[in-house]
Amino acid sequence: MSSTAPAVQTFEDRYSLPVVETITDSPEEIRRKQERVRALAAERNAILLAHHYQRPEVQEVADAVADSLKLSQQAAKTNADVIVFCGVHFMAETASIICPGKTVLLPDLRAGCSLAAAVTPEELREWKAKLPDAVVVSYINTSAAVKAESDYCCTSANASKVVASIPADRTILFLPDKFLATVVARQTGRSNIVAYPGYCHVHKTIQPEQVSALLDEHPDIELLLHPECGCVSSCMAKAMDGTLPQDRTFFLSTEGMLRHIASSNATEFAVGTEMGILHQLNKKFPEKTFHPVNPHAVCGFMKTITLDRVIHSLETMTPEVRVPEPIATKARRAIDRMLALA
Repeated sequence: MSSTAPAVQTFEDRYSLPVVETITDSPEEIRRKQERVRALAAERNAILLAHHYQRPEVQEVADAVADSLKLSQQAAKTNADVIVFCGVHFMAETASIICPGKTVLLPDLRAGCSLAAAVTPEELREWKAKLPDAVVVSYINTSAAVKAESDYCCTSANASKVVASIPADRTILFLPDKFLATVVARQTGRSNIVAYPGYCHVHKTIQPEQVSALLDEHPDIELLLHPECGCVSSCMAKAMDGTLPQDRTFFLSTEGMLRHIASSNATEFAVGTEMGILHQLNKKFPEKTFHPVNPHAVCGFMKTITLDRVIHSLETMTPEVRVPEPIATKARRAIDRMLALA
C-alpha cells in the first residue's frame, strides 16, 4: 500500500463529540414512547431505519436494523413517503440522494461522524490533483460533497469487491479510513492503494493488546473485528504468522458478523466494534456468548438519537436532510456503483 497521502494525521479538532446521555425511562415509559413512534410513523407513512450502533430501545422500534450498505438498499426500495434515519448525518444524506422525492429526517443534527469530518471536498480535490489518473474510492462514511468528487463509494461490507472491480493497473485513492484501506489492500492483493490517514475515533481505540488479553482469557474463542479497528494491521499480520489463529480470526462488517455467527458452530465470540451491535447479537443468538474487545467503544454521535427525539422529529417533520441537487447528481454516480456491487 502506497504512502503518498496527505500530511494531516489527527482530526479531533474538526468535530465536537456529544456527551452520551443517560436515559432513565422505565420499561413502561419506553414501551409508551415506542407506541407513540409507531403511531406517528403510520400517520406520516414513514419508515424508521436504524444502524446497529443505535440505542437498544431505538433499534427495537425500527422497521429495519442493519449496516450502512443494507440500510442504503432499504432506503432505495421503500414505498414510504418519509425516511427517519436513526443513524448519523452521512447516512441521511445518502438516503436523500438515493430517494430525492422523499423526506429524510435525522432526529438530531449533532449525529455526525469523525470519519466524515476527516476529509473535506477541498482536501480531496487537492489530493486528486497530485494523482490525476487515480481512481477515487470513498468510504460511505463521507459527506455527500466528498462522494460527489469520487468515482466509487463503498462500505466495509463491499469495499474489497469494489476495489477488485477496478483495473489492477489503476492507482486507487482510498479514503478516509486508513485501517479499512489496510484490510482492502490485503484482501485484494493490491499494492497501488494510496490511503488517506483518517480513522474512526471509536474503532481506533480497539487495540492489539485488548485482543491479546481477551484471547488469553478465552483461547478457543472466535475473533470478529470490524475493518475500521485500530488493531487490524497488527492482527492481520499475527493471523498470517500464526500468533493469532488464522481459522478463527475474521475481519467483517457488522452485517458480516451477523451472517458469520449464524453459520458458525462456535458458541463464544470476541467482538471488536461499537458496543451497540451487542443488542442484535444477544437478541438473535441468545444461546451464544459475546465478549466486547473494548467495552468502552461507544459512539457519542450514534447515541444522540433517542426515542424523544424520534417522536419530536415525526411530530414536527424536522430536522430534514436534503442534499443540493448539483452535489446529489454527482454523488449519485458513486453511490449507484456501490449498490451495483453490493
